[in-house]
Amino acid sequence: MSTDTQKETLGFQTEVKQLLNLMIHSLYSNKEIFLRELISNASDASEKLRFEALHNDALYEGNPDLDIRIEFDKDAGAVSIEDRGIGMNRQDVIEHLGTIAKSGTASFLSNLTGDQAKDSQLIGQFGVGFYSAFIVAERVDVYTRRAGEPAENGVHWSSAGEGEFTVGSINKPTRGTRIVLKLKEGEEEFADGWRLRSLVRKYSDHISIPVKMLKEEQPAEEGEEQTEQKAELESVNSATALWTRSKSDLTDEEYQEFYKHISHDFADALTWSHNKVEGNLEYTSLLYVPENAPYDLWNREAPRGLKLYVQRVFIMDQADQFLPLYLRFIKGVVDSNNLSLNVSREILQKDPNVDKLRSALTKRVLDMLSKLAKNDADKYAKFWTTFGQVIKEGPAEDYANRDKILKLLRFASTHSGNAEQNVSLEDYVTRMKEGQKKIYYIVADSFNTAKNSPHLEIFRKKEIEVLLLSERIDEWMMGQLFDFDGHSFQDITKGELDLGETESEEDKKKLEEVAKEHEGLVERLNKVLADRVDSIRITHRLTESPACLVIGDYDMGLQMRRIMEAAGQKVPDTKPIFEINPEHPLIDKLDKEPDEERFGELALVLFDQAGLAAGAALDDPASYVSRLNKLLLELSR
Repeated sequence: MSTDTQKETLGFQTEVKQLLNLMIHSLYSNKEIFLRELISNASDASEKLRFEALHNDALYEGNPDLDIRIEFDKDAGAVSIEDRGIGMNRQDVIEHLGTIAKSGTASFLSNLTGDQAKDSQLIGQFGVGFYSAFIVAERVDVYTRRAGEPAENGVHWSSAGEGEFTVGSINKPTRGTRIVLKLKEGEEEFADGWRLRSLVRKYSDHISIPVKMLKEEQPAEEGEEQTEQKAELESVNSATALWTRSKSDLTDEEYQEFYKHISHDFADALTWSHNKVEGNLEYTSLLYVPENAPYDLWNREAPRGLKLYVQRVFIMDQADQFLPLYLRFIKGVVDSNNLSLNVSREILQKDPNVDKLRSALTKRVLDMLSKLAKNDADKYAKFWTTFGQVIKEGPAEDYANRDKILKLLRFASTHSGNAEQNVSLEDYVTRMKEGQKKIYYIVADSFNTAKNSPHLEIFRKKEIEVLLLSERIDEWMMGQLFDFDGHSFQDITKGELDLGETESEEDKKKLEEVAKEHEGLVERLNKVLADRVDSIRITHRLTESPACLVIGDYDMGLQMRRIMEAAGQKVPDTKPIFEINPEHPLIDKLDKEPDEERFGELALVLFDQAGLAAGAALDDPASYVSRLNKLLLELSR
């Protein structure tokens, strides 16, 4: 290779500097993974060339052999990893080796805690494998040329990982990328053939591209002369695509290493499903559920999807047509014999077999999660904590699998009384009271607001379980649910409360009588609150509180109103229903109050308190405080 020309020095993004420092210090105990990451990148580059060459055979430049070569120099303390893949041009090098993963860097850095163990997990979620080279190297040199471009378009990138890098032009006769690591003092163990071979077999045995090293000279037997051996390359890994092998031949360790290869995650997968299907639609799938959420889980536009192969030929990364958006966290591989080899993104969307594969793979994932929930409650609880809010997008997005998704949902409830979401709808139904026909729930801005809501009082008295929902997606999700196992859902803060046959005819008759007795009080309250409420009625849902606010059957809940308003959306003006508990001493005192002005002040205080208990913000907090202070002063005289 000729010397660098058009050489320029550029600075890393600030985020890269911080990341390099973090990687070198946080991952020190895990330093051998650098080789896995570099081999993984080389494998991806080789498979991308194979795919592009389907349309343009000239990219092979007369040499269709794809392999990854590892060399080392003990004396110089250097290791090199070379591939004959797609390679990079000057712009690719600056974009990919000077910045991090295109997007989300600020989000990534804002999550750093200073705790090395936690931060190294974050790195895994971020997928920044190339930079792991700096854990063991004091300098990294990259020599690369994009396939199909002339030899003089080669690029040399070099950096000591401290804040800047240089990029120059070189003459590179062969396509692909060669990465040379100048090892730090104390890291000489990696310039050793036996050590490198053991790491390749440990971490990269499963990749389908052969990883080759020079055969090492065998020492001569005693009494024999040492003969000169010709340098010869040999494959170190099995180079058989792991998903094509039989499940019985594979160990958990092999599955986990393959997961790390395709996901660039540093942590193990939580569970996986490996299946080969034969018949009209032939395909092999290997699907993984990660243990940790990726940093861009909530970016619905972020790259996602499975690695797609057709008859073992790599077609594309992040093929997102095979799983719905609510399963965007799933990693894995799908290899089909039924998709035409000239598959491109456009053709893929029109191929009817894609819809069949999508349906089959979606069911496969849901079955895998159902199995996890049934067989390992602790693991499923961990999964739900990490990915539960994403699964909640499912009922609206995937009507065909709604029943399966409903069985995967978990809720907090009054049964346990704590914030842990561990109650399934099946659990709830088995605990329903005799005569209970509905599944009751309440949505609030926080768990404590839900747990302490006055609306729960009658349910506690009758020992009827209520689901407590407090995540931002919950009210929207419940709006998409109609029934489960023949039982409809009811928000206990909306409309008339129907307790089914758990309420006797005697209870209903008594409520009618009490309502008739207090018609005068309701009329007086209407005069004070007419512009604030839709109506006023006697309640049967309260046992301890004087009053509560109820939303109309079809009105938007408080949580959804806040979300819409925060997004700048106009929401319809609605008024709540004010329900009063005639058995409460404060309501009795209000009924007997002869002074209309004092009556009005007390009525407004009770109305505002009912709003506060529901988690609402007061329209005029100063007036509320003034009225309350006035009443307190009168009481203290």
